[in-house]
Amino acid sequence: MRRVFIPLDVAEPQIPPAHAISYVLSGKSMGTSWTVQLLLLPHHDAQELQAGIEAELNQVVMQMSTWDPASHLCEFNRTPAHSWQSLPPEFFKLVDYSLYLSQQTAGAYDITAGKLVDLWGFGATGKRDSAPTETEINIALQAGNWKSLELDHVNQRLRQTGTGTSSIALDLSSIAKGFALDQIARYLDANKITSYLIELGGELRGLGMKKDQSPWWVRIESPANTHEKLDKEYLVALHGLSIATSGDYRQYFEQDGRRYAHTLDPRTGYPVDSDLASVTVLHPECMVADAMATALTVLGCAAGLEYANQHQIAALFLQRTAAGFEEKMSKALSAMLD
Repeated sequence: MRRVFIPLDVAEPQIPPAHAISYVLSGKSMGTSWTVQLLLLPHHDAQELQAGIEAELNQVVMQMSTWDPASHLCEFNRTPAHSWQSLPPEFFKLVDYSLYLSQQTAGAYDITAGKLVDLWGFGATGKRDSAPTETEINIALQAGNWKSLELDHVNQRLRQTGTGTSSIALDLSSIAKGFALDQIARYLDANKITSYLIELGGELRGLGMKKDQSPWWVRIESPANTHEKLDKEYLVALHGLSIATSGDYRQYFEQDGRRYAHTLDPRTGYPVDSDLASVTVLHPECMVADAMATALTVLGCAAGLEYANQHQIAALFLQRTAAGFEEKMSKALSAMLD
């Protein structure tokens, strides 16, 4: 069975000129690969566009990488509590939205979980094959949470407040890739590119149509295990939209027959333990889709679906059952069914 989703409330895509040329740009960044399929006109310079995209990605890495000790993020993580640190506009925007989402979800989304991410082996410190102790988890939790951050909107500064026993460690891995896609899209828009499909680490953002005037059709990601086959195929016409998926099959380790997935519940300090296999979010901004997919995964199917319906979020929840998978769609996603 095939389910097809068509974007709503976006302008009709421009019909590509007959002399437009299909082109593919690609590279490596943020620990993964990226690809941009696009239509160019004769006056466009592909090499210049490649360099421009790489510059946008390098800026995101310079500001938000947990792996590069020279990044603004790592610099903040080394800053003593109660010390203000000025942030670049892009970094400030991410923290501002992240704190908004933390407040909206009562802490189900929290970028201050960096120490937990490292502790569970999903961060820059390297992988592990056994769960940390309860004591280690409690120590990481005591460093503070999103309420321990204070933003100065006038001067675009950030500091850690509160009485945490150690410095907070920010981790933007649940939102930075989505933001990077948005930056690439803004760059292409500024260069009058009216048809493109951007992919970075499994997340996508598209605009316009292909040269044959068909949409940029993309499949919604499904669980990767070969023994877990879906009986449906989900296709999205990606025009003016982004798509991001959070799944328990991406990064995990197993111990004593139990799977510990990389999506952590920052409220408890433990990986999310539910029947959710994946959550996919569609949104004009990939930054929002990226972070929202994580937040809804942590909330779980019932609370996540309620949140998505309250906030008009287009989301698909796939739950594991004894018979296979059961889908749950938010109202905003159901409205997009063709």
